[in-house]
Amino acid sequence: MKHYPTILQAIHLIVLYIFIQTLVDFPLALLDYYNDTEYLYHPVKKIILGVGSTLFILWWGYRNTGNPLKSVFPLRKFHPFLFVPLSLFLVGIQQLLNVVNNWVEQVLPAPGWFWEMFNRIFENDFGFWGAFMKVVIIAPLVEELIFRGAIMHGLMRNYSKTTAIFFSGLLFALFHLNPWQFPATFMLGVLLGWLMIETRNILVAITGHAINNLLVLLAITFHEDLTSGIYEKISTFSLNVIAALLAIVSLTALIFLLYIPKPIKKE
Repeated sequence: MKHYPTILQAIHLIVLYIFIQTLVDFPLALLDYYNDTEYLYHPVKKIILGVGSTLFILWWGYRNTGNPLKSVFPLRKFHPFLFVPLSLFLVGIQQLLNVVNNWVEQVLPAPGWFWEMFNRIFENDFGFWGAFMKVVIIAPLVEELIFRGAIMHGLMRNYSKTTAIFFSGLLFALFHLNPWQFPATFMLGVLLGWLMIETRNILVAITGHAINNLLVLLAITFHEDLTSGIYEKISTFSLNVIAALLAIVSLTALIFLLYIPKPIKKE
């Protein structure tokens, strides 16, 4: 007997999630285009649609598992220093992924309208803290409850660890509908899937996702300062070497913390 969701059921859940949002967004996008309005980005619409569609998908996914909350969204104990090497790894790997993303951009240039739409994700009527709330708090919470919660619950029980981690990353990357950022989202999905399997704690995945998004937000917000600062003083090659070393060392530390043998208690 297969547990919910299988890979196909997970795809169905994601498509349903996207369809619900598109059902509202597409007509509003057409209305804005022909009338020069901003209904698509109206805060009330975004809140109602975001909260409503998310709660429905979470309820639908959780209901179909037939298991208790603590099983679908586990909260087991984990090493408290786990987030230190995780944060350092994300700093290093993001620099390296920029190289990959630039190569993808050269091979398959993205249209201007796409980057305009992408940058609007990090814009907010309430400035930096509004963007922080949306990108660093809400997005990781929502996406991890769906992908590393409801979806990963079935993948871990139906398939091997490798298969579950791979499809967790693949579905996560495809969900974002951004081929020009696919390497970064796929890597993040694989990393979070691995952490979820090894820690069995949804908060680890949520926090890891939040750290990643915070780094992206800071990089975009302070791009000009970084360009005129560290990027002028250090060559791209040297920066990539440092990033690679940081990623390797921090990943080694992360693996050590995840697999360190626990002391046996004497009775």
